[in-house]
Amino acid sequence: MACARPLVSVYSEKGVASGSITLPAVFKAPIRPDIVNFVHTNISKNHRQAYAVKSIAGEQTSAESWGTGRAVARIPRVRGGGTHRSGQAAFGNMCRGGRMYAPTKTWRRWHRRCNINQRRFAVCSALAASSLPALVMSKGHKIDQTPEIPLVVEDKVQQFKKTKDAVVLLKKLKAWDDIKKVMKSRKIRAGKGKMRNRRHTMKRGPCIIYDKDEGISKAFRNIPGITLISVDRLNLLKIAPGGHVGRFLIWTQSALKRLDGIYGTWRKPAVEKSAYNLPMPKMTCTDLSKILQSTEVKSALRAPKKGIARRSQKKNPLKNIRAMLKLNPAAASAKRSAILLQERRVREKAELKAKKAKA
Repeated sequence: MACARPLVSVYSEKGVASGSITLPAVFKAPIRPDIVNFVHTNISKNHRQAYAVKSIAGEQTSAESWGTGRAVARIPRVRGGGTHRSGQAAFGNMCRGGRMYAPTKTWRRWHRRCNINQRRFAVCSALAASSLPALVMSKGHKIDQTPEIPLVVEDKVQQFKKTKDAVVLLKKLKAWDDIKKVMKSRKIRAGKGKMRNRRHTMKRGPCIIYDKDEGISKAFRNIPGITLISVDRLNLLKIAPGGHVGRFLIWTQSALKRLDGIYGTWRKPAVEKSAYNLPMPKMTCTDLSKILQSTEVKSALRAPKKGIARRSQKKNPLKNIRAMLKLNPAAASAKRSAILLQERRVREKAELKAKKAKA
């Protein structure tokens, strides 16, 4: 793994390759969608706000059970008379105007702990998956015309302050198709969220990762679907939205250079994290078909059995004439003679009936 470190092209603001940079080791980390999904599920719960129904809701009436002997249920009933409300059942979750079953409380366990090593593993897996065009395309990103994945641009882009410059750059890099996909995906949300300032939903577009914000956030923030992150604060919720790996990432050159210092390699530990090394893959070769067809595996297996005798279904001789003939070759003549005897008896019976009719 550590020896495979190809070069990645660096593109200028005109969309032309102006240099190259070594691919950081984190892009060769093992891709574990199960860990990414587990960590995403846990840490996405940590921004929830507590909610609950009022503690006395549904119990703000003086109701008392009538007891037994009155041919009604023993549920508490509203006191008094002279109104429809008197005598009505109260308090129970099955009652009109009663409390809910198991009223929600604010002291529910809203947040979840997640091990720091798991969080780092998930981020490494998400970054590694973002360097594979097949996974990025399977996520729905339009990168057919994009020159290279991962896509790296010069640091001059960090100084952009105008949205029109950002739009021109995305069009030069052939990444504007992904933005158009985002624009077309804007729909009205299904459910109550449309009443709660979340009226529209929209797909995610490219995520731009920078080293220093010298105006880049102002240039790109008004383009639909764009997410901006500093390389110091890589967030799994942004680089693997929904817990699915393969987001389209656009890096600045200085941000990509810093990844070896942040996550380290297999040869040296990380500089910006305390004694952290990249996770080791469980298998050096994950091509199962290649392993199963290798001479080492085939030599350890026995030869396939060629002459396999298949079982045939047993036939009932009393119902199957061919099975009977195998057991008794004379059965055919016996059956034929029985048929002829039957036909003769039928014929004789018909003749006798005709004589009686004439007489």
